[in-house]
Amino acid sequence: MRFLLIEDNHDLASATVDRLSLDGHVVDHAATLEEAADFRATTDYDLILLDIMLPDGDGRSFLNTHRSANDPVPVIVTTARSEVSDRVGILDLGADDYITKPFDFSELEARCRAVLRRKGGASRNVIMIGDVEFDSLSGTLKVGPNKITLRNRELRLFEIFASAPEQIFSKSKLLDRLFSYDEDVSENAIEVYIGRLRKHLLGSRVEIKTVRGVGYLLANK
Repeated sequence: MRFLLIEDNHDLASATVDRLSLDGHVVDHAATLEEAADFRATTDYDLILLDIMLPDGDGRSFLNTHRSANDPVPVIVTTARSEVSDRVGILDLGADDYITKPFDFSELEARCRAVLRRKGGASRNVIMIGDVEFDSLSGTLKVGPNKITLRNRELRLFEIFASAPEQIFSKSKLLDRLFSYDEDVSENAIEVYIGRLRKHLLGSRVEIKTVRGVGYLLANK
C-alpha cells in the first residue's frame, strides 16, 4: 500500500516512514501542505496520515478540502491535542480516525489496518476470496490445507488485488503502489511478484489473470 505522511517533525516523520516501510508499505513524506499537494497531483494513495499544525497552514483545511472534493482516500489525523472537543471536531470534518501524539507505532499500524479494512468493506483481517483465506495481519494465504506466509511485497501486492477483485491493474499502477520514487525498478519486477503469487494460488479456484495489453486482475476461475 502507498501512504502519504504529512508531518513537519523530521524525527517523527523519519521514524514513522521507517516503521511502516518494514511492513512493506511505500510512504511518501511531505513536510508542508504545499508538498502534499504536489504529491497528490502525481500519485494515488491508499491512506493519508495528516498532522494538524503545519508550517504553511492548518491540516484541518486540507481535510476539509479533501472531503469537499468527495475524495475517498481515508485520512488518519495525528494530533498533539487531546481535548475531546478537538477530537470531535476532527472526526466531524471527515477524518476516518485520529491518534494522539506521542503514539506507539503498534497502535498506529493497527489503526491503519482498521481504516483500510473498513475502506475495503471488511470488518476483520481475515477475508475469503473464492476458496482462498487471506489474513492481512499475519500475512498468510490458506489454500486448501496449506498455509503460505507471504513476503512483504507479495503481501502488499495481494492486498491491492484483494481490495478490488475483478478490477484491472496496469503494471505501471502496481509499480507506483509497491515501490517508492527512490527505488530504481522496472515493470519486470511486477511480473516477478505476479509469478510468485500465482504459484501460491495453485490448487485453488482463484487466479491472477493477465488482460493482454492492459494489466492483471484477481478472479475466480
